[in-house]
Amino acid sequence: MKASSVTRRVLTSLDIRYWASWRTPWRLRLYVLIVPLVALGLACYAGSQTVWRTSDLARFLLLLACGMVSVAATPRTAYVPGGMTRDFLTVWVLPVAILLPPVYAMLTPIPLQVLTQLRVHRGVVYRRVFTVAAIAIAYGAASVVFHAFPHSFAGPSIGTGTHALTWTVAVALCEIIGGRGHQLLVVGGIKLTDPTVRFRDLELNREALQGDFAEFDLGVLITVVVGVNVALAVFAVPTVLLVRRFMMHAQLLALARVDTKTGLLNASTWEREAATEIARAIRTRSPLALALVDIDHFKLVNDTHGHLAGDKALRAVTDALRNQLRAYDLAGRFGGEEFAILLPQAREIDALNVAERLRAHVAAMSIPVDDKNESGQVIRLTISVGVAALNGESRELTDMLAAADAALYHAKETGRNKTHVISASAPTA
Repeated sequence: MKASSVTRRVLTSLDIRYWASWRTPWRLRLYVLIVPLVALGLACYAGSQTVWRTSDLARFLLLLACGMVSVAATPRTAYVPGGMTRDFLTVWVLPVAILLPPVYAMLTPIPLQVLTQLRVHRGVVYRRVFTVAAIAIAYGAASVVFHAFPHSFAGPSIGTGTHALTWTVAVALCEIIGGRGHQLLVVGGIKLTDPTVRFRDLELNREALQGDFAEFDLGVLITVVVGVNVALAVFAVPTVLLVRRFMMHAQLLALARVDTKTGLLNASTWEREAATEIARAIRTRSPLALALVDIDHFKLVNDTHGHLAGDKALRAVTDALRNQLRAYDLAGRFGGEEFAILLPQAREIDALNVAERLRAHVAAMSIPVDDKNESGQVIRLTISVGVAALNGESRELTDMLAAADAALYHAKETGRNKTHVISASAPTA
């Protein structure tokens, strides 16, 4: 009796041979194994040294509940691939690290990240485990440092006057240890994943610095408020949500520009930016070209292999577009399986060469139907491309689109898997 597809997927997920971590470079595998093991060992030791009190547990559960509310309200758009995600969860770890023994700070990331995985964003499990370990180590160290300060400088509770100031300074220093420490551990993992990534690009850009400062400031303020009375933590939850929404404003604007399935510009954004480029080319009498790309018989892929395989094939073509184009070319999805490409500073022959190179690249691709390729089936695609060139002539975007569409129609009508070019000054009727 054959197992159902659901049962097969569950059994496969439990088989360590298929875990995603085994497909990573050995240095990264070693790194993501050592950090959680170190965190586990330190947490066990911290737990053995802790005097467990009911009052501490009550404060821990209140702060944890506030953090979990913050997680539940986190939009999925906060998690983007390929970079550092700033979800502000550590603003709830810091007060735990300051007000309670270190073991509590090391335990706090576990339920927060589990809830994130189940409720908000299903990330790669080994990365989630690594993030928990990185936060636990960094904020556990911050907690140890804070409790090592003399009571005249910090202590278990915030005082008044000068002591309130020094207590806040101690909290700020510990947030630097925790925040910077855990991000450095995460950056180390990203660097091992992709050695070409530069620390400056990840951590020293404007958006990253603004996010770090907001997280630092909010964590310190919440800790000071909670230090006065832990019940005030409930009033910090709306503040965290508002600040995070504000910090995501630029990210949400960027997401509004792109097609969610492919990551290319959406049709309206592409048309707006393409019209600006065409006007600039006409004004400066610079060459420019436009190409329309259509995947041949794409419906047959969906009908044969299913829509998940179709989406995978669509993303493979999208990746091919990114790899074959220049940084300043504009690629957008026009819906379905059709794409538009604007090629500034490209003459007709240049655009034709780019289109032909892209066509040949896609025709040579073999796309596995499933991630593990258990069936051995692959998808092979071809594309048809219509090219229209503009050489300083006064033409609108609609003229170029009509010319490229006529060229694309000719390529598809004459056998597909072809590239055809029509000058934008030629009649399209």
